[in-house]
Amino acid sequence: MSRTLDLELISLTKRYGDTVAVDAISYHFTAGTYACLLGPSGCGKSSTLRMIAGHEAVSDGAITLGGRDISHLPPAKRGTAMMFQNYALFPHLTVRDNVGFSLKMQGIDAAKQRTRAGEMLELVDMTALADRLPAQLSGGQQQRAALARALITEPEVLLLDEPLSALDPFLRVRMRTELKKLQRELGITFVHVTHGQDEALALADEIVVMNAAKIEQAGKTRAVFDAPQTAFVARFLGSHNVVSMPGGMVAIRSDALRITPAGTARLPGTITSIEYQGTHVALTAAVPGDQEVTAVLSDRDFFDDPKNPGEAIGLDWEAEAAHALAG
Repeated sequence: MSRTLDLELISLTKRYGDTVAVDAISYHFTAGTYACLLGPSGCGKSSTLRMIAGHEAVSDGAITLGGRDISHLPPAKRGTAMMFQNYALFPHLTVRDNVGFSLKMQGIDAAKQRTRAGEMLELVDMTALADRLPAQLSGGQQQRAALARALITEPEVLLLDEPLSALDPFLRVRMRTELKKLQRELGITFVHVTHGQDEALALADEIVVMNAAKIEQAGKTRAVFDAPQTAFVARFLGSHNVVSMPGGMVAIRSDALRITPAGTARLPGTITSIEYQGTHVALTAAVPGDQEVTAVLSDRDFFDDPKNPGEAIGLDWEAEAAHALAG
């Protein structure tokens, strides 16, 4: 693959009439990283991806790749490639011809098309299925064919729009592993849009959490997860409790909460539900202020000292496990 270049969004804005879909966002993607744009439906993440790809016009701001402004270039001239949510394979073409289609459009001779398509199919472990039509492939195989077709153009940046959403849960986990492995082998930047927290945490070196057309928080995945800055980020990433305390609002990881006897901790609670989840148990309790918190305990810890709904308990945590929130 080609050399790796930095991708940067500079006050990037997208308007549809009076509606602002993306509101002056700025972010620098580290070259060669796997990044996820994460957020609820309608937050602006797909519009952002489509502007990077050149499939949506930029209203204001700029997109640069390797310091070159690509904001107004046609998609084929940007150094990016996009894999669509529905894969968009041509039903009447074989897998090999689908993969080589962009080379055909460039006027590259048939022998070279075939050779390059073969190399890409080998990369995604699809060589044996080269002569099949898309309808003869499983969902996971269609995804691999779409990946090979995107990669044949040797992009600097691969853009993925909810690429796992059409797959069943088991295959989704398997394809996550394959995407991450492929990104490491290629060494190029992947920018992946998802609304799935687990997917983003499993894949991304960097996450950009979007909310209401803006970036709510962004950075290295572990740093964002360990120290959410706002209540929205803490709740959206999951595995955190957002609790109003006398000193303000804090986020506390569910696995950082300790269960203690009633009256012995900083937060009294009453157990409302207990959910066994195999390796761990999620215990939810009502606490003062009409709030609920969830503590995640190992199955061994819980069953060594089992609790019941309706039981009064204390909830405590180490001071460093609580992070003050901006709102």
